[in-house]
Amino acid sequence: MSNPRVRKIADRIKVVVAEMLERRIKDPRLGFVTVTDVRVTGDSQQATIFYTVLGADGDDEAALASTAAALESAKGLIRAEVAKQLGTRTAPTLTFIADALPETARQLDEVLARAKAADDEVAARRVATYAGDADPYKKPREVVADDEADEADEDDDE
Repeated sequence: MSNPRVRKIADRIKVVVAEMLERRIKDPRLGFVTVTDVRVTGDSQQATIFYTVLGADGDDEAALASTAAALESAKGLIRAEVAKQLGTRTAPTLTFIADALPETARQLDEVLARAKAADDEVAARRVATYAGDADPYKKPREVVADDEADEADEDDDE
């Protein structure tokens, strides 16, 4: 979708579909749907609409299935509105796909949490000792002043 015209069409389809789902589609099977992305082919004949359902995690397959069925049944009405709003000669064919991004993000968060727990465990087992001196930097030697050295010699003579 490097073509700016195609990108504008995709953005407009995203807005129109989101407004339709919010205001005009009154299907009880439809959950709280968020349109995450729209991809349009170069010839603007097909549009793939990616969506997520709020509250429908990977465990809640029933909510995803009912939302998919509701979107499939409302596809004709949505396509007619998209054609009307775009004003192009042909209306793109719509395909709704449940976005896998939230599930992937959740899995990535779990992996990062396990890695952090493993790092914390290793840090707890670690005994912090220095390989050399506690302060590895060289320090300048203290120079004894001549007067102090003379006094120290006189004290030794007595």
